[in-house]
Amino acid sequence: MTKQIISTDAAPAAIGPYSQAVRTGNLVFLSGQIPLDPATMDVVEGGFEAQADQVFRNLKAVCEAAGGSLDQLVKVNLFLTDLSNFGVVNTLMEQYFSQPYPARAAVGVKELPKGVLFEAEGVLELS
Repeated sequence: MTKQIISTDAAPAAIGPYSQAVRTGNLVFLSGQIPLDPATMDVVEGGFEAQADQVFRNLKAVCEAAGGSLDQLVKVNLFLTDLSNFGVVNTLMEQYFSQPYPARAAVGVKELPKGVLFEAEGVLELS
């Protein structure tokens, strides 16, 4: 197994001992993205919708650095600190993704790094 590390300045730098993404074969495993502005590494302001939008922009940047796009994600895992925001996530996913949509899991969690409200990670398949 060969691992290729994917990294881009267009998404937040890793804040621990992990990579933004790792490619093996045609699969790219994206680490969780939280709503950090990649330029400042600060959590974006504006509430849940602004945070979720930034998370999807960060995922998009990592997908593009790997040579793919959000539409090539085959699995997405979502982590929300308040499941009442699920509708906002659905609306944003319709803006960022095209059909057929990826498989998805959504999990309500007590807390996330840096006190953010949303995190997402996924698996990308490159052709």
